Amino acid sequence: MDKIWLKSYEPPVPHSLQYPSRPLHANLEESARKYPDATATIFLNGKMSYAKLNELVDRFAAGLQQMGVKKGDRVAIYLANCPQFVIGYYGALRAGAIVVSFNPLYAAPEVEHQLKDSGAETILVMSRFYPIVKKVRANTPLKRVIVTNIKEYFPPVIKMLFTLAKEKHEGDRQDISGEPNTYWLQDVLNEAPAKPTPVEITPDDTACLLYTGGTTGVPKGAELSNLNAMSNAVACRHWITDIQEAKEVVLTAIPLYHSYGMTTCMNLSVYCAATMLLIPNPRDIPDMMKNVSKHHPTLFPGVPTMYVAFNNFPDIEKFDVTSIRACISGAAGLPVQVQKQFQELTGAKLVEGYGLSEASPVTHANPVYGVNKIGTIGVPWPDTEAKIVDLETGKHELPVGEVGELIIHGPQVMKGYWHMPKETEITLRDGWLYTGDIAKMDEDGYFQIVDRKKDIIIAGGFNIYPRDVEEVLYKHPKVHEAVVAGIPDPYRGETVKAYVVLKQGESAEESEIIEFCRGKIAKYKVPSAVEFRQSLPKTIVGKILRRMLVEEEKKKLEQKSS
Repeated sequence: MDKIWLKSYEPPVPHSLQYPSRPLHANLEESARKYPDATATIFLNGKMSYAKLNELVDRFAAGLQQMGVKKGDRVAIYLANCPQFVIGYYGALRAGAIVVSFNPLYAAPEVEHQLKDSGAETILVMSRFYPIVKKVRANTPLKRVIVTNIKEYFPPVIKMLFTLAKEKHEGDRQDISGEPNTYWLQDVLNEAPAKPTPVEITPDDTACLLYTGGTTGVPKGAELSNLNAMSNAVACRHWITDIQEAKEVVLTAIPLYHSYGMTTCMNLSVYCAATMLLIPNPRDIPDMMKNVSKHHPTLFPGVPTMYVAFNNFPDIEKFDVTSIRACISGAAGLPVQVQKQFQELTGAKLVEGYGLSEASPVTHANPVYGVNKIGTIGVPWPDTEAKIVDLETGKHELPVGEVGELIIHGPQVMKGYWHMPKETEITLRDGWLYTGDIAKMDEDGYFQIVDRKKDIIIAGGFNIYPRDVEEVLYKHPKVHEAVVAGIPDPYRGETVKAYVVLKQGESAEESEIIEFCRGKIAKYKVPSAVEFRQSLPKTIVGKILRRMLVEEEKKKLEQKSS
């Protein structure tokens, strides 16, 4: 099928792009050369220029080399959003290493598994997470541990107050003396040469491993090349057609360990010399709002739960949110009501996009200033091909309007899963990435995700897509957040259950929610049960963990039957 989506591009967006042949880390050198005094990061009101960031990256790369890190070695980064993350990420790349980023919420077994699987021999870790690394270290390939305190790039007064009032309580004060091959980051930087030994890196060389459950649920390292990551940052810069170099401020609340934060916040910012407004805790909405009001971000890549929290923030009219100009929402479906309310509050353009870690991650988005078809993920990005194939064999392309599996081909698609050839063969077939998402395409080339292949609810022989039901629930005036899942039913096989968080101060009965859904969706899709909760289980990025709710239901059934 022809690329019918190209007719839906905004005029300034090229159909195909030229990608710099340099390695990803060289984008930082280029921005520092062109805009040395431009602000690279803002962190708790402390600012760092591009010249300073580049200097610290050089020193960290040189320090790693001094310790024996060679091209292709894996360097783990286990940090929240802070300047040290950017220093560690680009420094490791500049030393020729492969970055392995860690979720800050990981427990010890998860940290141990990822260290073993990646073979990382070096880790840069936040001091409050150091006890976890210390606990598992003997069971992993780790040879050297570099520890950094969150306060290291705080402004002087905030740093002093943190040291006196919070450091010990938060678990940031750690003693590493006597631990072999364990260093403080500042000592590494101070003792390292000013410049690293240059390493020859090609676009096809691996830049990072991003661990993901992917389409099968087993944690796997998506192996992304320099070109994969570079192409996605460049495409993002061209998709937001009015980006100006060294003039944008990117609200960086999505964790940088995550593929979406890595590309749309960090790599995009470095590529166009934008300022990263770093938010260390994405769940601390009051802190985020204060930063928005004070530092006036222009771009806000986010996930739906962030926009929900933003929309419902108390006294939001007291905050200046009008600097925000463009937002691309990813990681989960964006409810229509959330999108409309956010745009009304800010005047910004909020469009839904789509991606997955295996694609660096972005593959689709609605045009930011063009035709935004609410409820769709938009059209494929430049140089990206997408098609819908049948669910049975995955080999037959389906016509416009028919539902099947979404598959992707493009420069952002991963090399494969790290040391997992069988899983790679399942997901990558003839150069196409099989996403595991069920979708359809319209006559203008806009794609709509119907649901995850594994999240379909099959009730009485009917296929029910959770998103259809969730869109209705979000229209209820009392609903703050909602998710639906299929739970076992002796008669229908599965039945629809809704999990609802009400807005502050509201109350509702189960029957009220069920009645609200009637007449708005087919009878067989209407929830048969509603559970009101104080909160929904989420990842650190804010994606609602539907599967965790299903597991809870299964455990309840097991307890009843035993």
